[in-house]
Amino acid sequence: QVQLAESGGGWVQTGGSLRLSCGNSKRTLNRDTVSWFRQGPGKEREFVAGIRAWSSPTVANSVKERFTLTRDTSKGTVDLQMTRLNPDDTAVYICATSSSRVISSNLGNQEAYSDWGQGTQVTVSN
Repeated sequence: QVQLAESGGGWVQTGGSLRLSCGNSKRTLNRDTVSWFRQGPGKEREFVAGIRAWSSPTVANSVKERFTLTRDTSKGTVDLQMTRLNPDDTAVYICATSSSRVISSNLGNQEAYSDWGQGTQVTVSN
């Protein structure tokens, strides 16, 4: 029943880059609200970036200078490009989607999402 999955996680050195991708095995995400959350060691899950259908991306202030969220409409995926990574970025990165309308102020509200991936581990070390 798991249809939503993340890819692209792994290990990277401090200052490096990774690109994460979120996709649904059954359909395109092009018309969905799609967001990335992350949960680091000993921390609560936090909103990273999200995008609604027919809208522009929103990136959390904590990472907005380094992370970029884009839709790859040809693949039906949503990608999170992360640059200048540091150990504080180490976390499980989780994709969440909603086929229903999500207002912009609720992008960071976990209850707004109906489908969650299993997460992909990002580890940043010196």
